Amino acid sequence: MPYNRPMKNKTIAFVGGGNMGRSLIGGLIVDGYPPAKLRVADPDPHKLKDLTAQFGIEASANNRPSVSGAEVVVLAVKPQVMKTVATELAGSIAKHTLVISIAAGVRTSALHHWLGSITPIVRAMPNTPALVSSGATALYAADKVTPAQREVAENILHAVGLTLWVHDENLLDAVTAVSGSGPAYFFRLMEALEQAARAQGLAPQQARLLVLQTAFGAAKMALESGKDPGTLRSQVTSPGGTTERALRVLDEHGIERMIAEAVALATLRAAEIADQFGEA
Repeated sequence: MPYNRPMKNKTIAFVGGGNMGRSLIGGLIVDGYPPAKLRVADPDPHKLKDLTAQFGIEASANNRPSVSGAEVVVLAVKPQVMKTVATELAGSIAKHTLVISIAAGVRTSALHHWLGSITPIVRAMPNTPALVSSGATALYAADKVTPAQREVAENILHAVGLTLWVHDENLLDAVTAVSGSGPAYFFRLMEALEQAARAQGLAPQQARLLVLQTAFGAAKMALESGKDPGTLRSQVTSPGGTTERALRVLDEHGIERMIAEAVALATLRAAEIADQFGEA
């Protein structure tokens, strides 16, 4: 998504220079965002040194100076410390500054309580593949967010992968269960498939390479073919063939039921965590 001129003129302050903050900063710069318009605050001096050396951006150990005068503030801190950070920044963030929170489980109602009721807030739920610019991020905009601010938030998160909007904040719990936790599901499947390949006599390195490339290729086909996964599955499943026999075992063991139950329980847990960390 190309940046328009007004977007490039905005100063963006990141509070938190960990993996996700670093990924967003790096993605923005790779996409052409001016480093002079980016700031970062983090209490870790080693992170600040690395961020300055790698990206040439302004870095500080103090949150307040970093967000002062910024038109966009990205809160990239852990949910456990969000209340402390947001309360500290409440007097330093201008009333109409866009605040983007990527802390899982902290609801906009809590953020409004800490930052002020008129603060325009966007919640973003990225996943760990954002670290390699292949993330999937769901966004939710609170009432005070303008269309222009929605575009800014989408531009920022789009720097590390796909973005989409949800109309109901509660849907972010399901997003957490599907795309937030989803990489672990695929890693677990790859782990099991690799073990099965080794059990059939393939060398460990052969098994790993075959599994990883197959997973990559399947995802690429699903993304680029325009066909749904069911259609793609049927196209590689010849009647009476090896794939059909293998899939029959998965179906007999109730793979759809297991996945549905796993996602439902993960969604419930996401809501519980939101209650825990999102208390005002």
